[in-house]
Amino acid sequence: MQQIPAGEFKAKCLKIMDEINKYHKEIIITKFNKPVVKIVPVDQGDFKSVFGCLKGSVTINSDIVKPTGETWHADENNI
Repeated sequence: MQQIPAGEFKAKCLKIMDEINKYHKEIIITKFNKPVVKIVPVDQGDFKSVFGCLKGSVTINSDIVKPTGETWHADENNI
């Protein structure tokens, strides 16, 4: 697996990201010759949008707008 120093990654970041995506390779970023971060390509098949991802996962068992009968005092200063 290829390793590059953080300074070199900073200078060539966009090019390196394109190579990772194109060739599906992984790269280790180092600082002071110690591994810090591993950059891996995203598998596009596994990527899902967060919008609508919970659709169909919630069920409503009763009326959600009727009063619950609980009393509470929002305007009081007592905590």
